[in-house]
Parts: sequence; structure tokens; C-alpha cells
Amino acid sequence: MEKEVFIWLGLLIVFLVVEIATVGLTSIWLAGGAVAALLFNIAGLDIWWQTGAFLAVSFLLLFFTRPFAVKYINSHHEKTNYEGIIGKVVRITETVNNRQETGTAVVNGMDWTARTEDDGEVLNPGDLAKVVNISGVKLIVKKYEEE
Repeated sequence: MEKEVFIWLGLLIVFLVVEIATVGLTSIWLAGGAVAALLFNIAGLDIWWQTGAFLAVSFLLLFFTRPFAVKYINSHHEKTNYEGIIGKVVRITETVNNRQETGTAVVNGMDWTARTEDDGEVLNPGDLAKVVNISGVKLIVKKYEEE
């Protein structure tokens, strides 16, 4: 048995282990290329053909199947609590003043520390604000303007 067989088998195992460990569709395409190279080796073709097959098959799999896999495999991604809050309109419960480091707002029944996007802006209790970002455990808000 030629030494290239062990190289392609070793690479195949490494790529599969990395894929199993990450589950991120990162190296499965290279594993396909290693299988093609292994088949070329078994067919008796030299290392240049094997390397060419590895590169070509890896590229083709990556180029043609990755967009499909990314679109359909993780298509049911649900927003976390963090992602779901951005864009929400909230009611201010304590004056939001960045300079005095005060302010709270209620989101989904929970009190959050709130700060304005613009340091000069002050929001009063009862005002509506839109969440534009989250920094640590603080909501970053701006005054909500009804359209």
C-alpha cells in the first residue's frame, strides 16, 4: 500500500473530527475532497492527480453545496432573549440620564438599566423609547417617535 493512502485517510479523519467537534459546516467539504483523492489513489493515479482531485472536489462541494446547506440546515434559528429585545418599544420607568447614570425601563415584565444612545438626551418616566442596542446588561435606547 502506498504512503499516500495513509495521508488521505489521516486527512479524512482529521476533517471529520473537526466537523463533528464544531458542527459548523467548516471542514466537511475538505473531507469530501479527501475521499476523492483516496479514490484516485486506489485507482492507481499519481499524487498530482490525487491532489488535483482533492482541490477540485473540495472547491466544487464548497461552492455548490455550502449555500444550500447554510440556508436550510440552520434556517430555524430562533432569536435569543437578547436579540428579541433590540427594536422593541419600551416604557421608561425611571428618568434616563447618562450623565447622572440613572434610568430603567421595563421589557417583558423585567426591569433593565437603560441608557440613551445620545448622552445629551434625557428620557422621563412614562416616555416611550426604542431599544437600539444592548451593552452588557444595559439597554441602549432612543426616544420613540411614532410614525
